[in-house]
Amino acid sequence: MPGPSNPTVVCKIFVTLVNLSRQYDGDTFAVAVFLLTRYGTTCSALPSAGTTPTSTSKSLMPWILLVFAGLLEVAWAVGLKYTHGFTRLWPSAFTLASMIGSVWLLALAVRALPLGTAYAIWTGIGAVGAFVLGIFLFGESASAARIASVTLILAGLVGLKLSAV
Repeated sequence: MPGPSNPTVVCKIFVTLVNLSRQYDGDTFAVAVFLLTRYGTTCSALPSAGTTPTSTSKSLMPWILLVFAGLLEVAWAVGLKYTHGFTRLWPSAFTLASMIGSVWLLALAVRALPLGTAYAIWTGIGAVGAFVLGIFLFGESASAARIASVTLILAGLVGLKLSAV
């Protein structure tokens, strides 16, 4: 197979893709290296095929995905209030998109995190976020009992994160 017309540009693109893919998925990294070698382009900046993703980036990325999944859960929970029973088009579209994005990011996160921990943290972020936005956006009660209850949820979330393997 003939190589690309500008190997330098292809090299830069592949180095970027490989570095991004290494941070989360070793399989994607292997595919990117295979494609690069298939084109016959060599890049000195590219790590070797035997290199594995770093433990820091590999263990941090699922947690980042989980936080974003939780934030999208907050978005769709608040969005439900604005849909008026899914009778308003744009709030309904936003809410459905947030739901899909939230579940998709959760699915990516549980590939590397324990299911029970990830699910509890995901729902906890959603519960705490909906609680806080309910107070600020909809004037819901901020009683001492409600705040103490949410504090317990937060303590549980921190405990789950700290005890995750």
